[in-house]
Amino acid sequence: MNANQTLPAPAKMRRLGNSEIEVSGIAWGMWRLAENGRTAADAAKLVHSALDAGINFLDTADIYGFNGESGFGDAEALLGEVLAAEPALRARMVLASKGGIIPPLPYDQSAAYLSSALDASLKRLQAETIDLYQIHRPDILAHPQEVAKTLDDAVKAGKIRTIGVSNFTIHQIAALNQFLGHKLVATQPEISPLRITCFENGELDQAMMMGLTPLAWSPLGGGRLANPDSERDNAVAAELDRVAGEQGVSRSVAAYSWLMAHPAGIIPIVGSQQPERIAEAVEAYKVRWSRQDWYAVLVAARGERLP
Repeated sequence: MNANQTLPAPAKMRRLGNSEIEVSGIAWGMWRLAENGRTAADAAKLVHSALDAGINFLDTADIYGFNGESGFGDAEALLGEVLAAEPALRARMVLASKGGIIPPLPYDQSAAYLSSALDASLKRLQAETIDLYQIHRPDILAHPQEVAKTLDDAVKAGKIRTIGVSNFTIHQIAALNQFLGHKLVATQPEISPLRITCFENGELDQAMMMGLTPLAWSPLGGGRLANPDSERDNAVAAELDRVAGEQGVSRSVAAYSWLMAHPAGIIPIVGSQQPERIAEAVEAYKVRWSRQDWYAVLVAARGERLP
């Protein structure tokens, strides 16, 4: 393959890790689902927007909705209202959630807390099972063997189908997986054209080695790609815009597709709470990258030439 030949097209559906679960190549995240007084009817429209666009992978967390003082569990509870009103929606989605953070205490993955957090999530979601349950951030004070036993027990009890982690280092992932009977299927780090750490620090190499599906949170750089304000950010946006203009898509879609072109099979988590933006995201499947164009974005993000 020369520099001008295109990289393989991203898969619209793929296995979640080494499991039998089929997920879309793009996910929708509900970090801001419970904001702005959104009702269950409003939330249902967003859920339908994702599912109707072919996005079956929905990601939430127990802390979504927390504003620093209140709101813990609000996003899960709102989705639970949607599922209670339309039970048939549950079969159309792969439901992912996260736990292990409890304000004001930073992180807690002791057996007692993690078990109670999972039960509370199931109750709020009004669901019998969570398809992918992820430890949200690592608790340094929890032995990975204790965490693994709690998660394995939850799988055996039918409360969760598969296990993942979020914001774990490569060594924390390896340690937890060592003790798990039901091995990890996913890892969720922050990845975007503005945050390329995992391309070079071994995280994605480990994911490929272990068969983990990488889920990218904040794939648009927390909104910075939409409003770049530094020389580096503007350089990245310019490279994305060049490809976006050539292929008739928006900068956001180009950013999603740039991540999806990586051989690890990165699934970007679209965070928009606007139906049209959710539906637009699937245009990323049609974008094709050449090696030259892909590396041009990486070089802009690094701020220096490759060695």
